[in-house]
Amino acid sequence: MGFIRIVPPGGPARTLALAQLTNSVGDGAYYVCSVLYFSRIVGLSPTRIGAALTLGWALGAVAGVPLGHLADRRGPRGIAILMSVATGLAVGSFLFVRSYPAFLAAVCAYTCCQCGLGAARQALLAGLVEPARRTETRAYLQSTVNAGLALGAALGGIALRLDTEASYLTALAADGASFLLAAAVLARLRPPTGIPVATGQDGPSLSVLRDRPYALVSLLNMVMLLYMPLLSVVLPLWIVERTEAPSWTVSALLVVNTVGVVLFQVRMAGRVTDLSSASRAIRHAGLVLLAACGCFALSATGTTAWTAGLVLLAAACVQVLGEMLLGSGSWEIGFALAPPDKQGQYQGFYGAGTAVARLIGPLLLTTLVLSGGTLGWLLLGALFLTAGLAMGPAVRWASGRGAAGVVSGATETGSRQAEGDPAL
Repeated sequence: MGFIRIVPPGGPARTLALAQLTNSVGDGAYYVCSVLYFSRIVGLSPTRIGAALTLGWALGAVAGVPLGHLADRRGPRGIAILMSVATGLAVGSFLFVRSYPAFLAAVCAYTCCQCGLGAARQALLAGLVEPARRTETRAYLQSTVNAGLALGAALGGIALRLDTEASYLTALAADGASFLLAAAVLARLRPPTGIPVATGQDGPSLSVLRDRPYALVSLLNMVMLLYMPLLSVVLPLWIVERTEAPSWTVSALLVVNTVGVVLFQVRMAGRVTDLSSASRAIRHAGLVLLAACGCFALSATGTTAWTAGLVLLAAACVQVLGEMLLGSGSWEIGFALAPPDKQGQYQGFYGAGTAVARLIGPLLLTTLVLSGGTLGWLLLGALFLTAGLAMGPAVRWASGRGAAGVVSGATETGSRQAEGDPAL
């Protein structure tokens, strides 16, 4: 295979990637246009929009576990299709929102469906792809998502340029339609075979809530995911307030991040083959993210726009390397430590870290970095390093817990699937 791998091999992985690409294009347009639509067209204040989104993602983080458990009980394919349709309908409801209560209800429905969809899709991936290829497949999906978001953001930019109610409504409608189309793509998959089905008779129905080792691993992963608000929230403010770099540098950093993930995430994930290499990848991610924070701090010392801009671009390259290392290790750990018959609820719990990081990250990081300056950046880097170093011992604890059959059971399941991978 060539150095750059973007399209996954044929089979279920490619169909999953197509579904991800379909709705990520719509999401890209939504992310660019939604806030301006709700503020300029609907007439909501930024504070009320932020409060609704905070509540919505908090509910979504909680809803992911029971919806993932539903995928375990009823089958991840059917629940993934149902959640994709429900998410599309939730987005479609935004077209008719004209009051704050209606907006609040629509946002809560949207975030809960999104989190449920994420858990069901991860469980579906675990059921269709043998354990040895799950991290690689997840890397393909991440590359696909980034490519789709970039394309969707470009389409959303057209709506921003037109700046009319019709253009915003078209962008939101396209996002809703993209989830319906993604559901149709998922329907092409056959239900996973060869995986045990949770019956609720082998322990507590939501056993992940009692799994302390897995909770610790999920918490450390959530801390590492605090890198997510850096490019979207913290750096734009840092660049404008603390550096001499031009404001368009923000766009350049986003391009570096997107292109880096699209081109190199799969190759990076190829180095992760088991829990040991996954823990090592996250330990390295902590070191690299510490270095990135140090580079971002140095950008404030540049006396010219070019100097500050070059330092920021170098820091963005270091940051995306840490992001890809983290993703590769995190996906392997999240899948391998989950019981084969409970991937849905475990992925819902593990994936809640993303919602929580998006929930608390902007306020935490802006306070730390914009108020603390260089010291704030170094403290943030130290937080990444500490979580990265702690992941190895946490994974060893989790892999040796009472459910020691988790990893071996997953491997046996994958072996059965490898003998007859579900066709499309």
